[in-house]
Amino acid sequence: MVNTSIVLQNIRGSYVHIMEPYAPQPGQDAKYSMTILVPKTDTNAKAQIDSAIAAATEQGKAQRWNGVAPVQVPNPIHDGDGLKANGEPYGQECKGHWVFTASSKMPIEVVNGQMQKIINPTEVYSGAYYNVSVNFYPYLFSGKKGIAAGLGPVQKVRDGESFGGVAPAASSVFSAVEAPADPF
Repeated sequence: MVNTSIVLQNIRGSYVHIMEPYAPQPGQDAKYSMTILVPKTDTNAKAQIDSAIAAATEQGKAQRWNGVAPVQVPNPIHDGDGLKANGEPYGQECKGHWVFTASSKMPIEVVNGQMQKIINPTEVYSGAYYNVSVNFYPYLFSGKKGIAAGLGPVQKVRDGESFGGVAPAASSVFSAVEAPADPF
């Protein structure tokens, strides 16, 4: 049987929330998460993803879905050159990539290329390159069946151009001011 857990190498991360949990909407459970951008040219990674999803689908039929899978099993993988469910295009950073979000309710281990734990949250950001451990698993929620992606340990392998830019430096928007005179 093919494993549902894979390690994807040298992917770009977007919407990176791996140091602190994040909830996209008020009232939702906060999770550690990352949108994973896999280049379409990486056919080996796509084959690993497809095999893991197929294994998770078989697992769903055997363990969660009473032997019956949907004709089209919903899965988290999207074409970054296509449109989102709401009809809008994906962001520019998604072009030429397979796109999916993986998450975890529990904290995940985040290390650098030398296997040292990353403590400083500014070291991990959207646009950097990572190796990520992902587990695809079947879900059954409110009668809906499908495959989701769980996020495991993450290794930052190199810096990249930050998506969405960076905040301006204070020196680019302020100038020095004189200290006020002591009123006493």
